[in-house]
Amino acid sequence: MEFVIASLLAVGLFATKGFKIDREYQRGIIFRLGRNHSVKGPGLYWVVPLIDQKVQVDIRTKTIDIEPQETVTADSVTIRVNAVLYYRIIDPSKAINRVENYQVAVYQIALTTLRNVVGQNSLDDVLQKRDKINDAVQEIVDEVTESWGVAIERVEIKDVEIPQSMQRAMAKEAEALREKRARIIKASAEQEASQKLSEAAAQIEGNPIALELRRMQMLTEIGAENNTTTLVMMPSEFINMARTIAGTTTNTPTPEAIPFNPIVRSTEEI
Repeated sequence: MEFVIASLLAVGLFATKGFKIDREYQRGIIFRLGRNHSVKGPGLYWVVPLIDQKVQVDIRTKTIDIEPQETVTADSVTIRVNAVLYYRIIDPSKAINRVENYQVAVYQIALTTLRNVVGQNSLDDVLQKRDKINDAVQEIVDEVTESWGVAIERVEIKDVEIPQSMQRAMAKEAEALREKRARIIKASAEQEASQKLSEAAAQIEGNPIALELRRMQMLTEIGAENNTTTLVMMPSEFINMARTIAGTTTNTPTPEAIPFNPIVRSTEEI
């Protein structure tokens, strides 16, 4: 009787040892007598003790920080770039059986691919078209790791270090471009102003009195300063016409007798 009880306890302990529990983000690859048998989890499951062996795999997204490395761009500029790569396991069985260490393998292929892709692009493309380079690296690395059961979710270039001499040259180039745009804008403004002045001259030619009105407006603007004395030359025809309208005189000299009448006014009088 005691032997039977002991046997039952031994069998119970033996069977209990075969129960395994994996979390939601874990999977268990079961090897039965050394051969790949199945993938278990998540949750509670049972394996045959002493016959089945389990290798646990985390299927959550993982991050790889690709260390800074020197590379030469297509236009022969030496730069240092680093990036970050995100990947996750989609087939745990392949990740364990197809490659010895999938983490090291993914890192190495991402490192070499980043260097090669950057070397095929110019410095301007590396600085301005990072999305294009990121997509190219992701596509190449994902094609290689697909057979390992690993999917590349995203690749992002973090930083690009440029030599000091190249930074100075780029700063000069940017300054020259700004100066070019400023000159173009100024020339365009001068062209537009000349067109408006031509239109104004055409209108004044048809009505000369408009020029005198503009001159009076200018005097009003100058007089607002209250700190200058202004000498203004006015045609005698304009003065005679103004006197005639006002009725101040009936004996006005002819224009030939008086070519012009200077009027000196202080700004206080204006």
